[in-house]
Amino acid sequence: MKNALVKAVRLTLLCHALTQAQKNGRLAHPEDGVLPLAVERWAIAADTQLLAAPERRAAQTAAWLSSQVQIEPALADCDLGHWQGLPLKQLQAEQPQAVAQWLEDPFSAPPGGEPFAHVCERVGAWLMAFDRPGEWLAVTHPWVIRAALVTVLECPLAVAQRIDVLPLSRVELSFTGQWRLRVG
Repeated sequence: MKNALVKAVRLTLLCHALTQAQKNGRLAHPEDGVLPLAVERWAIAADTQLLAAPERRAAQTAAWLSSQVQIEPALADCDLGHWQGLPLKQLQAEQPQAVAQWLEDPFSAPPGGEPFAHVCERVGAWLMAFDRPGEWLAVTHPWVIRAALVTVLECPLAVAQRIDVLPLSRVELSFTGQWRLRVG
């Protein structure tokens, strides 16, 4: 029996542009917008499909790239619950043990929020079901990019705390039977 040809998928994950919340040390809120971009608009290839997380900052960054954007709910940021929009320094002063627990334990969640382990499950399931060949660019968030890396590299969840994802940084993945990290 002949093996069916597997068509390649190239998926670039792009972190959204810088927000005022990031600049001020506040945790993200879904309505955070991006600061004006000081770089020229990037050109994306005509055959590249563009996806974006549903939050405003991701949609704004994607709109900067193209007017043809598909919103992908699986790329949503980690739900920070009652901590959304609060300064990290304030939380560390008022709830130091809760913040430390959340940062150290991927199964711990902010009050009313989502643990990183759930983000990994959601993103991992999305990646495993992603069967659309071709070139894709997905604008999303640091937590989602960390989850994708942990999934693709099959790392312990705690490794994610060692990954810094800066605004407008890119991670390239490819799929031809299994997901691979592309370094170039």
